[in-house]
Amino acid sequence: MPGSVQDIFGFALHLAQEGSKHPQTKALKGFGGNAVLEIVEDYDGNAYRGVHTVRFDSALYVLHCFQKKSTKGIATTQHDIQLIKQRLKAAQDHAEASKGD
Repeated sequence: MPGSVQDIFGFALHLAQEGSKHPQTKALKGFGGNAVLEIVEDYDGNAYRGVHTVRFDSALYVLHCFQKKSTKGIATTQHDIQLIKQRLKAAQDHAEASKGD
């Protein structure tokens, strides 16, 4: 992932930790509301995505970062969606287990 994309993702995550939202951040469709967010950055003809959740009070969880390679429109692949769902479940389990620490 190019350094400038990493910088944007890092700044967007910093803003999320502070309770703000980067202009290139939007809700990821299919996850209900604004609990799962997608940072969108295009660089040199390539599309990069960073997915995170602010659903839990204890922490911000980065769920997935990837270069989008969709050959059919702008949709995120089912493989990536399934991976995000699995990691969201793991984040939920971790957040619940961490309560009281």
